[in-house]
Amino acid sequence: MRLLPSWASPYPRHHLTSDLLAGIIVTILVIPQSLAYALLAGLPPQAGLYVAILPAIAYALFGSSMVQAVGPVAITSIMTWSVLTPIAAPGSPEYLALAAALALGSGLLLLACGLLRLGFLAQLLSRPVIAGFIAGSAVLIVLSQLKYLFAVHPAGSDAWRVIAALLAGGRLGVDTAIGVAAIAVLAFARLGLTGLLGKTGLKPASTAFIVRLAPLFVVLAGTALVVAQELDLRHGVAVVGQVAAGLPGLALPLPDVGQWRQLALPIVLMALIGMVQNISMAQALAIRRRERIDANAELVGLGAANLVAACSGGMPVGGGVSRSAVNVAAGAQTPLAGIVSACAMLAVVAGAAPLFARLPLAVLAASIIVAALSMIDLRALRQAWDYDRADGIAALGTAVGVFLLGIEAGIGLGILFSLATLLYRASTPHIAVIGRIPGSEHFRNVDRHAVETLPEAIFLRIDESLFFGNLGAVEARLAGELEKAPATRDVVLIMSAVNRIDATAAEVLGDLNRDLGARAIRLHLAEIKGPVHDRLGRTPLLAELSGEVFLSVNDAYRALVR
Repeated sequence: MRLLPSWASPYPRHHLTSDLLAGIIVTILVIPQSLAYALLAGLPPQAGLYVAILPAIAYALFGSSMVQAVGPVAITSIMTWSVLTPIAAPGSPEYLALAAALALGSGLLLLACGLLRLGFLAQLLSRPVIAGFIAGSAVLIVLSQLKYLFAVHPAGSDAWRVIAALLAGGRLGVDTAIGVAAIAVLAFARLGLTGLLGKTGLKPASTAFIVRLAPLFVVLAGTALVVAQELDLRHGVAVVGQVAAGLPGLALPLPDVGQWRQLALPIVLMALIGMVQNISMAQALAIRRRERIDANAELVGLGAANLVAACSGGMPVGGGVSRSAVNVAAGAQTPLAGIVSACAMLAVVAGAAPLFARLPLAVLAASIIVAALSMIDLRALRQAWDYDRADGIAALGTAVGVFLLGIEAGIGLGILFSLATLLYRASTPHIAVIGRIPGSEHFRNVDRHAVETLPEAIFLRIDESLFFGNLGAVEARLAGELEKAPATRDVVLIMSAVNRIDATAAEVLGDLNRDLGARAIRLHLAEIKGPVHDRLGRTPLLAELSGEVFLSVNDAYRALVR
């Protein structure tokens, strides 16, 4: 049994300096993000720092990506807040226990999926559905943070209650000014600072590093302003407050049966979303670096990270897009960078956590709002709509469902849209009448090419497996072609794209053979795949077939010409 992960045995020593620097840089840059996502989840700010320690180490030991960074992320944070606020008051002991149980349950489920090699489940949601889910979640994240800018306290976590609270009791104040200023600075850093610094002659790597420092600069400037002007004491500006110093305690949450029942569906949904997000991000990074990942190892790593997160901070974690981007930009080469980052965060938690006590909540809200808005990929949504309206409707439906009905219902809609799209495509197969390109053995669609056809024969190509759901479309198309060509004496069904025929389809083909035979029309089959032919051989169809089974379309064409 191997005690060390493959990347550490042996460890490539020439990467040591890069990994050490990357780990330290990542720690510095993600401190504001860790605090912000903890508050987004309705947890104490130190929870975000805690779950950037042991979970990062667990993932480094068990995951397969070289540069994926695990920690608190926006999606899992907003899901935690959305799921738990109807059950318990944010920040209460019950809420903290439920959040830890959520991390524990999703961790166990992800670990089980990884050990059972169920990584393929990450493909249950299509990319357009994921894009729609993230877009809808991003809007919810933005709404959830406006309370810190306009000093409101919504009665619930759904979008309508937040909007109602903003309209009824929102007010402009110093918090608003601080938040808007922070949003403006962060937006400029993302949209305009890169071009401005590029004109000074800085290298792209240096420019990217300076841009990534913007959130830390805003946090330091906001805190300094509050301290210098005593804005929290004189104007009531909301601040983080006391941040617990010292190392996190280790405790295994043991939910009772009632809590497990309450959290069963959220745990499944959180595991599914974490699975899709983590594997998708790891694959994207691996492609960029010309590496390979193991989807099942990713699930084991993410599951282990959530298990230790439940015991050392009580907050679900995931593979962070921005966190991983910072890790790559900082020069990380192996998971050692994640372990170094965890050790550096341990030092921060042990000695520097109280320094964040007077950090204005409006600044953290601003950083979350800007990060959330950047998650909305309008280009992906537009491309899905332009390429395939079914995908576009699935993406928009999921986004609207998340916004109007909540995250759980939105994910359910996304899964239903994915399945509905799949069933729609399978039940409406592409069927083409084909003919021979003159002087060749190639056959193409009569509507797309100038081809030769036989006057008393129809060559029909079915571009989908046959099952009970699409047989009506096949029969209707054949009936329409026969109506247009009443002199037809031979029908050739081309099965080159048919990978499977279910029992119902086999029976219907037998009925079709008899019906055509009664009309003095022979039914032929061509280019049947081996496994399909084997299955049909167990039915009466091939023995009763009025025509022949041809190896190729060209063989059928030449036989019918004669």
